[in-house]
Amino acid sequence: MFARIKNFLREVKLELKKVVFPNKEELIGSTWVVIVSTIIVAIFLGFVDYVLTRFVKFIIR
Repeated sequence: MFARIKNFLREVKLELKKVVFPNKEELIGSTWVVIVSTIIVAIFLGFVDYVLTRFVKFIIR
């Protein structure tokens, strides 16, 4: 059992050597993309919610 764990950890170490981590500029750029995308989706969903709320109130009256 310990041999399997040791083998697993060895494979994890080998796979981690293949990972390419982003540099600071790439990380900041990706963060801005996520922030802007989240704001756009929030505005869109807020607008859709507002329109559907008004529509349902209109139907109920």
